[in-house]
Amino acid sequence: MSTSVPPPDGPSGRSESSSSGGSESSPSGGSPGPEQPSGPGRPWGAEHYDGPGGLIGPGAHSGATIVVAPGEVSGSGSGEKGLRGNALGLFSSVAIGLASTAPAYSLAATLGLIVVGVGLQAPIITILAFIPMLLIAYAYKEMNAVDPDCGTTFTWAARAFGPRTGWMGGWGIIVADIIVMANLAQIAGSYGFQLVGHASLASSTLWTTIAGVVWIILMTFICYIGIEISAALQRVLLCVEIAMLVLFSVTALVKVYGSNAPGSSIHISGSWFNPFDVPSASALTAGILSAVFIYWGWDTAVSVNEETADKTRTPGRAAVISTVLLLLIYALVSTSAQAFAGVGDKGIGLANPDNSGDVLSGLGSAVFGSTGLGWFLSKLLIFMVLTSAAASTQTTILPTARTSFSMALHKAIPSHFGRVHPRFATPTWSTIAMGLVSIAFYVLLTRISSNVLSDSISSVGLGIAFYYGLTGFACFWYFRKVLRRSARDLWFKGIFPLLGGIMLLYFFCYAAFDVYADPNYGHTSMTLPLVGKVGGVSVIGIGALVLGFVLMLIQWAVQGSWFRHPDVPVSAATEEEVAALEVRSGPEA
Repeated sequence: MSTSVPPPDGPSGRSESSSSGGSESSPSGGSPGPEQPSGPGRPWGAEHYDGPGGLIGPGAHSGATIVVAPGEVSGSGSGEKGLRGNALGLFSSVAIGLASTAPAYSLAATLGLIVVGVGLQAPIITILAFIPMLLIAYAYKEMNAVDPDCGTTFTWAARAFGPRTGWMGGWGIIVADIIVMANLAQIAGSYGFQLVGHASLASSTLWTTIAGVVWIILMTFICYIGIEISAALQRVLLCVEIAMLVLFSVTALVKVYGSNAPGSSIHISGSWFNPFDVPSASALTAGILSAVFIYWGWDTAVSVNEETADKTRTPGRAAVISTVLLLLIYALVSTSAQAFAGVGDKGIGLANPDNSGDVLSGLGSAVFGSTGLGWFLSKLLIFMVLTSAAASTQTTILPTARTSFSMALHKAIPSHFGRVHPRFATPTWSTIAMGLVSIAFYVLLTRISSNVLSDSISSVGLGIAFYYGLTGFACFWYFRKVLRRSARDLWFKGIFPLLGGIMLLYFFCYAAFDVYADPNYGHTSMTLPLVGKVGGVSVIGIGALVLGFVLMLIQWAVQGSWFRHPDVPVSAATEEEVAALEVRSGPEA
């Protein structure tokens, strides 16, 4: 456990905090000390500060750096929230980032849909979808280096554009995670019954809902009792999951090129990796739109930055490594599955509508066999999809709880969400609230209509594109004054994040106002005044963001300190700040 080194008495000392972790202090509650200066230009992530743009070494002001003990909240700044620091290394961070994307489940649920849209070019679509994700991963990396706050997009967008934009960025994270939790819980419940051979229960709305609620409660409990336990579980599940996907891919390819290849199999061709062979530009865009979000989730590695060793470097590196590993996994599995099953709409073909929602469970017995070891491996593959969804349920709770936790400590939402457990050093109210709201949303939509639930899940892409894209724009704008300092700064702090933001803005608009707005898309449609009949997916996705705007106005009226006197000032990085950061952490920080 870290020790707390108190600064000298006086106005520059840290705010009082309750040792129980049941209350928290805000920088707005007293005069800012050396660790929490006001005014623009604060180099977030720096140990000491001496005026705008002035990073200095040890001995500044009080002569001591405050290290907050786990469970003890001293402020809203990075490292002051009472979370358990240095709990995660690079491997654990990468594991959390990968597990959040649920690779096995994402492939099972999405690959068939991509094949229906683009045919044999599905592998190149999964590769192209990687590009905007990598660009945004660099935006996360660069912003985390200067401001390792667990609020991520919330604090970074506020720093670049102001408190209202930051609030909406935080809402984008929260609403996307809550919506997707319903889908993950449903899959976990259904696959659990399939695994034990109860197909009738797997098709029962009542029993899958009960099982899904149990999954959410279990994963919420694991997140509540400690980040180390969460990381340990993710490491084990992820290693087995990737091993199974690699074994599945290699076995499939061996059979394709063996003497007893299935009748549907086709040999790999270079045309599979040529995007110009996609039938139309609209099909290409729609395919990438479907594929880009199977990469979503790696940002969880950054949302636990304040609990990570070397928090200005490790989380950003984990985000980039996670996206690259996902590219390799998706390219391998999509290519091998397509070679083995083909793209037909009959039997095990990937375009078969009966299998489009879950291609892996149908292919498991075909690849491994249905007797002996093959039966065990096919069941293990189903188990991996189950644990993939379950693991993603857990790692979806982590970023949402920490985003709302950070927002509370910055006085952007009610302060109760800023409480931290004195023993486990985890957000208490934020973690429990995430679980309860997810359960309520899941049960409510299941009771209303399974069609509305399905369309709400499809709409999550709009929330993802919104906050990922906003992060890219925030990175470019925050570093705009240092882009001419070096080629690396120009590309990694400027061009890459900006291009990622533009791509996701395009996907957002294309999806919201074209693909999802089509009344025939999805399972529901609604008639809106002055607009007419619109697809339910688009209405739910945009409506969720509009709801966030309304809640922001209410919060502004009820507790407006974040909007009137934000403790994250709008600013832009200076060359002196960036240079000083590189001296402290190295040029690749």
